[in-house]
Amino acid sequence: MAHPDLTVMGGGIFGLSVAWAAARRGAKVRLIEADRIGAGSSGGLVGALSPHVPENWNDLKAFQLESLLMAEGWWGAVAAASGLPTGYARLGRLQPLADAAAVAAAQGRTEGAARLWQGRAEWRVVEAKGTGWEPPSPSGWLVADTLTGRLHPGMAAQALVAALRAAGAEVILGAVEPGPGPVVWATGVAGLAALSAQVGRQVGNGVKGQAMSLAYNAGDVPQIFMDGLFLVPHADGTLAIGSTSERQWDDPTGTDAQLDALHARAVAAFPVLAGAAVITRWAGLRPRAASRAPMLGAWPGRPGWFVANGGFRIGFGMAPMVAETMADLVLDGEDRIPDGLTVGASLKV
Repeated sequence: MAHPDLTVMGGGIFGLSVAWAAARRGAKVRLIEADRIGAGSSGGLVGALSPHVPENWNDLKAFQLESLLMAEGWWGAVAAASGLPTGYARLGRLQPLADAAAVAAAQGRTEGAARLWQGRAEWRVVEAKGTGWEPPSPSGWLVADTLTGRLHPGMAAQALVAALRAAGAEVILGAVEPGPGPVVWATGVAGLAALSAQVGRQVGNGVKGQAMSLAYNAGDVPQIFMDGLFLVPHADGTLAIGSTSERQWDDPTGTDAQLDALHARAVAAFPVLAGAAVITRWAGLRPRAASRAPMLGAWPGRPGWFVANGGFRIGFGMAPMVAETMADLVLDGEDRIPDGLTVGASLKV
């Protein structure tokens, strides 16, 4: 492809999604991935598209809400263009409530969710039945929300690659320079390090996560979130368990006893998982911007360069809005990035 309208560096979820949003609009797109598709944190297993608590509303929560609400149509278009499944489904989430105070707090958020989520999803407190696919709840009550979705990371990435190629985009694997024209850098931890080196301060770093996949077909049921532990049933008949959040490590891609502990907690909550074979163990570094929100916008001091990074733990859920917002900026010159999600927000921290 000669003289693309846009070059995207990085074959993770942000890079693939930005490239797809641009290609859908008729742009000539080149995507370059130095290693392999999903080589960084986007090669993980969990794929939980989960909202933040519906209170203390801010730029990040509003942006995330819009992304989660548009996800079904957005990922449906990817599946249609590629002919491949993405594993997307909006099946909700269950969370146990520890005590009466937690129940009261959760009940207090019901009205806020109805207003802030625009009546398009619910946050409800429901009584635990003690049977079936439910987390143990000390209080006897659960939060059930209908906004949370799931996506299979590997399936989604391959569907995006196929959709890009079907749209005439070029996908290159290897250490290739971007060339002239607009460039979106969506290179995860390496990109945060490069930007930090240029501006002379830490604008983000990597946080290690570990997860595993079990051979257990739970069916189309809500995902579980309990005390930092995710259990996400996937469309391919697997169950993802994750994830750790580690600031210190010896091996960024090695799994260890911390993952075993997550597995043990999952089995304790759901004894039926005891006999489920472990299919995959995964570990990797997730890019966390200093602002704790995705970092979007122009690369400081580099005309024609842009940043789409910092999807730490919420990258798959934020991808549709990140993609469309970056396409607006790069292709049309329309900057609708909320203040809390700009590159400047991380430079100020």
